[in-house]
Amino acid sequence: MRFRHPDGTTVHLAYCTNVHPAETLDGVLAQLRGHCEPVRRRLGRDRLGIGLWLAHDAARAVDTDPAALRALRQELDRRGLEVVTLNGFPYEGFGADEVKYRVYKPDWADRERLEYTTALARILAALLPDDVTEGSVSTLPLGWRTTWTPDRAEAGRAALRTLGQRLDSLAELTGRSVRVGLEPEPGCVVETTADALAPLGSVGHPRVGVCVDTCHLATSFEDPATALDTLAASPVPVVKAQLSAALHAEHPGRPEVRTALAGFAEPRFLHQTRALTDAGVRGTDDLPEALAGGPLPADAPWRAHFHVPLHASPTAPLTSTLPVLRTALARLVGGPRPLTRHLEVETYTWQALPPGLRPRGRDRLADGIAAELTLARDLLTDLGLKELP
Repeated sequence: MRFRHPDGTTVHLAYCTNVHPAETLDGVLAQLRGHCEPVRRRLGRDRLGIGLWLAHDAARAVDTDPAALRALRQELDRRGLEVVTLNGFPYEGFGADEVKYRVYKPDWADRERLEYTTALARILAALLPDDVTEGSVSTLPLGWRTTWTPDRAEAGRAALRTLGQRLDSLAELTGRSVRVGLEPEPGCVVETTADALAPLGSVGHPRVGVCVDTCHLATSFEDPATALDTLAASPVPVVKAQLSAALHAEHPGRPEVRTALAGFAEPRFLHQTRALTDAGVRGTDDLPEALAGGPLPADAPWRAHFHVPLHASPTAPLTSTLPVLRTALARLVGGPRPLTRHLEVETYTWQALPPGLRPRGRDRLADGIAAELTLARDLLTDLGLKELP
C-alpha cells in the first residue's frame, strides 16, 4: 500500500511474510498464492506491499539462478504484490517448533550473516517496482549479548563496513539504493535505539542504519518521542519501521493477571519480559522465567516481547502497547518530513497466541492480517497521509 506524505514523499506500507515461514523458493511462491494474494483481495487493492522473508536456502536459490529470480518477480506481479523491503533478521528455521535463541545465529561476527544480507540486497534491487529506486532490509542487532566478546564486536563492525561498501557498489551497478537497518531488540547487543548510536556511528555509513520495531521499543520501556527525536537529530538513518505491539500487564502481581500472562508463555519464540521500576528497567530473557519468580518485581508494570495483533488487544486484565505505536508513528511520518518511507506490519506470532485467540485456517489468518493493515492505514490517514491507488 502506498501513501502520499504532505511533503510529496511516497510512504510504503507492507506486511511481513515471516508469519508464513517457508524455507525454499517453492514454499515462498506457494505463500504468495495461498496467503498474500488473499490478503490483497480482502483489502480491495490492485496492489499490496509485502515485506518478504527469504530464508537462507531460498535466498541462495534466487540470488544464484536468474531463472529463479525471474520466477519470483513474475509471481509477485501475477499476484498483484510488490516488494520494497525484506526482513533479513531470521536466517533460517523460523517455522521450527522451537526457535528461541536460534534466531540470533549467525550473528554479525559470522561471515554467513554478511553474505546472506548481501544476497538479500542484490535480490531486492532486482525485485523493486520499476518506479521505486530505494529498498530496505532489516537485520539482526549485531548479536545476542551473552556471546558478544570484544573480538566479535570488532568483527561485527568490520562486517558492517564491508556491507556499506557493497551497498554502494550495488547502487552504482543497478541505480537502486538498498539500505540495511539493525533492529534493536531486548536482550541483544543493540537492545534499544540509544544502543544503536555508538556502533552505527563508528561504522558511519549512510546506507547502514536502524530499523525501529515498535514492539521492541515498547518492551524496553523506551519513550517513543524521545527515542525517535534522538534518532532524527543523529546521523544514523531510520531505514524502516516495523509496526507492532507488545503485551502489557499493569499489575503483574495479581493472580488473574499472572494466569492471563501464562497463556502467552509458549515454547516456540523468545518472549523477553521487562519491568519498569524506580531504579530503571529490569528484565528476563523469557516470559516463563518471569512468571516462575525471576528477578522482576510484582508491583511494577511488565511488558513482554510478544507481537500481539494490532487491531485486537488482549482481553482484560492485559492490554497491548498500541498507544506506543501511535506515538512512534506520529514521530516517524507525522512531521513535516518522514523519518522513514518504509513501514511494515510484523505480527508473526498469530499461531503462538493462546489457543482461543489463534486464527483457525488460512481464511481467518487473512482476515486478521487485512484488519491489521486497515488499522495501520487509518492511523496513517489520520496523520495526514493520502492513500494512493
